[in-house]
Amino acid sequence: MQAPAAALFGVLIGALPAVAHHSFAMFDFSNTVKMQGTVKEFRWSNPHVVLLVATTPKPGSGSGETEEDWSLELTSPGNLTRLGWSRKSLVPGDRIDLEFNPLRDGRHGGAFSKATLLATGQVLTTNLRQAEMPDLK
Repeated sequence: MQAPAAALFGVLIGALPAVAHHSFAMFDFSNTVKMQGTVKEFRWSNPHVVLLVATTPKPGSGSGETEEDWSLELTSPGNLTRLGWSRKSLVPGDRIDLEFNPLRDGRHGGAFSKATLLATGQVLTTNLRQAEMPDLK
């Protein structure tokens, strides 16, 4: 009876790293969405930082003129810190130009790519190359 229990324990322990991180297959990296919005919340947390943004839909989008909330996933706080970010890089009320790769299922979310603070022109990116040389596209 001990051998099957030990085997089950080994399988469960081996599966933990796979559960700890999800796939990025939910994002459409062949499509980039650009829009303006207002930061509602910036969650500086592991394993991924999350940005919540309120936007006004484009006229003719069929969404009316009501505000839409978008949830964008970034990398970890450690990776962002190495790129010059801090937990105060974005604060509620900041108006931003935003670029991201949308969710494949059409929900209001995606993988963050770049934000430009409208008040200052500061560019925040998760791309090391763009962070070092912001004029690169």
